[in-house]
Amino acid sequence: MRSERLHPEARLLLDAMDIHGAPPIESLPIAEARQVVREAVKRMVGEPEPLARVEDLSIPGPAGPIPIRVYSAENGGPRHCLVYFHGGGYVIGDLDSHDPVCRALARLSGALIVAVDYRLAPEHKFPAALDDCYAATLWVCANAAKLGADPLRIAVGGDSAGANMATVIAMRSRDAGGPALAFQLLVYPPTNLGSFDTPSHREFGEDHYLTRTSMDYFMAQYFAQPEDMARPDASPLLASDLRRLPPALILTAECDPLRDEGEAYAQRLEAAGVPVTCTRYPGMFHPFFSMPVLSEAQRAYREVAAALRDMQPAGLAASQGIA
Repeated sequence: MRSERLHPEARLLLDAMDIHGAPPIESLPIAEARQVVREAVKRMVGEPEPLARVEDLSIPGPAGPIPIRVYSAENGGPRHCLVYFHGGGYVIGDLDSHDPVCRALARLSGALIVAVDYRLAPEHKFPAALDDCYAATLWVCANAAKLGADPLRIAVGGDSAGANMATVIAMRSRDAGGPALAFQLLVYPPTNLGSFDTPSHREFGEDHYLTRTSMDYFMAQYFAQPEDMARPDASPLLASDLRRLPPALILTAECDPLRDEGEAYAQRLEAAGVPVTCTRYPGMFHPFFSMPVLSEAQRAYREVAAALRDMQPAGLAASQGIA
């Protein structure tokens, strides 16, 4: 049964999906599931929002070229930059599925948005997607001037699976002597992939778009070994040390199974001395951020855009003793 706390727009959209009768993603062949998502985005959004720059590039990766897409509302630079990793349970999603999100963020923030088309499961198991995202982050930092990005104001971010990888990449960059990142954007991040035993998972694990069944399906596709789910580079909530990470903006949705672990991660970051803002969007479900027809999605884009505009140079918070 659906929660009475659902926003009226969210309830209407979920009801419309029921009428449309789309089968669960986990019931479809992989290729068909990915196509269903692409077509749903086209129906919901329509014509792409025009920008001064939308450029597809191919960059070197650990197992071959990685497609990326660069967005900017204006030409010139250097601009604040967000390296963006799309959601989709590590199984679905691509540059096109999150094209409307990236266009909106570029327009509202004035920042350069670089979307990464990482390798997907089940063809490529953990940590292939993570390795691609880290390689793309390194490439953007090394090529900031050529891209028109400010090398001191480069952030990582994403939604859902992409948010999970964004914060793991921030940790990897810290631990491996990688580039200093200025910020992390985490939209309803799954932070403990080895356990779904939270109140929000129990309350919203059925009838609110993202289900326990679909989460189990995504995990089975992504991981070759179940024990990998408890690794800190898969489940950042389990990491022993969250100090010296970039400032974070974490967005959660009230009626999302992932809500509690996202908010628990925000609390861990705060306890570790990392500047963090955590905003819960009332009445929203997973994945509202990818649904621009929702007014709360538009509000979330504005919050993210403001954070990107206010991004401080990498290392500034730590140098001031904030983190």
